[in-house]
Amino acid sequence: MDFELKTLSLAAACAAKADAVLVLVRARPAELDNPLAAMCADALDTGALKLAEGKQLHAYRVAGVMAPRVMLAASPSAAPKQVRALVQGATASLRQSGAKKLLIVLPGADGAQLGEIVAAAVAGAEEGGYLYTTTKPASEPATLKTVVLAVSDRAACVRAFDHATGIAAGVGLARELGNLPPNLATPTHLGEVAQTLAKSHGFACQVMGPKEVAKLAMGSFMSVAKGSEQPLRFIVLRYQGADAKTAPVVLVGKGITFDSGGISLKPGEGMDEMKFDMCGAASVLGTFRALADIRPSLNVVGLIAACENLPDGRAVKPGDVVTSMSGQTIEILNTDAEGRLILCDALTYAERFSPKSVVDVATLTGACVVALGAVRSGMYASNDELAVSLQTAGDRAMDLCWRMPLDDEYAEGLKSNFADVANIAGRAGGSVTAAKFLQRFAQKFPWGHLDIAGTAWKSGAAKGATGRPVGLLVHFLLGQSDPIATKSKPRVAKTAKV
Repeated sequence: MDFELKTLSLAAACAAKADAVLVLVRARPAELDNPLAAMCADALDTGALKLAEGKQLHAYRVAGVMAPRVMLAASPSAAPKQVRALVQGATASLRQSGAKKLLIVLPGADGAQLGEIVAAAVAGAEEGGYLYTTTKPASEPATLKTVVLAVSDRAACVRAFDHATGIAAGVGLARELGNLPPNLATPTHLGEVAQTLAKSHGFACQVMGPKEVAKLAMGSFMSVAKGSEQPLRFIVLRYQGADAKTAPVVLVGKGITFDSGGISLKPGEGMDEMKFDMCGAASVLGTFRALADIRPSLNVVGLIAACENLPDGRAVKPGDVVTSMSGQTIEILNTDAEGRLILCDALTYAERFSPKSVVDVATLTGACVVALGAVRSGMYASNDELAVSLQTAGDRAMDLCWRMPLDDEYAEGLKSNFADVANIAGRAGGSVTAAKFLQRFAQKFPWGHLDIAGTAWKSGAAKGATGRPVGLLVHFLLGQSDPIATKSKPRVAKTAKV
């Protein structure tokens, strides 16, 4: 989907070439000098449109309006959350309607508020306009190709637009990767996507296989991959937007492209959704796709540990003890607690970059779903400054997280008689004890952990990847960069697959 940003009045919108126009109505228009203003006023005066959040009125072939479809949507507060929901609904309704171009007239606002409204509209359009068709050859493709945002002052919100469209591109890539079936979205495929991103956008990229990983002594990571015929991949992406001496932010993504649980086999019901266990990796790739457009002034390293977790005669067993890259030994009490086993070696690898901070992203625990549901991701941080940065980024992106505790007492259950640490504790506080396990391997840098098990995908009729937390990660990175030196320019943005 392409996005455009234009300075366009309500009167000019009447003559704009589009297949549909959506007007977000904040108040009764003061001047009734054009058909859309007159329609808004009449609808409010007669009660056909209530000036209450989310109320809508649709019309067809309004005299004096070039677009055949006209949608009025009440948004008196112009709250970003409401704008996003209204735009999402409109784009979803037009996705396969035959309409190719949607014009959205956004409510008037000043300064930062206008930027927030624009960002919310872009996010809503991406969410509503996305349609998975890759392995559905008989399905009708999406017809909606272009969304034009009409604002009162383009110059005042172009930076917010550039950031939002970059994020939309990243979210779209993360959703597509997450939705691919596991026989296509293999570790090898993730490596190929990373290489394509690097080649297209000037990143440095290294994709390592089993031999290279063995030389790194990543015994914990390798143990998870032993039961699969798919070769593991360890992916290193590097974006340089600042001086080479500037310490990078490192993002670490869990890339279990299918998780059967291994020898500790999961129940069959819902196991198909374990293709989403690589959504942490997908979000790191999506974040790099956003960096390609936004070009902030900082250095970022992306690390992705990718493999399958399957049962086999060679597979790791409950009771096995493996040696991590850090030299710490791990007693594997449950092979279905595999995400932490691949992440711990990636965290140790991150030390070589002398990072400013490290944030890992993982669909790590069902316990986090129980604790927070699908609204907020679980967020852990080893210091308050990093926690505030992540929390603020999530709020700005409408990609919410919630800080969870890291009290030392939670690590008691990870003690082992046969190794330095066990890979699980008891049932109580499962998301916290998983984070405590990872914290052992993150002592040499400020560390954050996002447990996205409840937010990375949806089940049921709306089953599919959400692309979270790409928005949170990008806003976090923007908060670490020099906004004056950000290299974004006014442009027409395109949401590309890669």
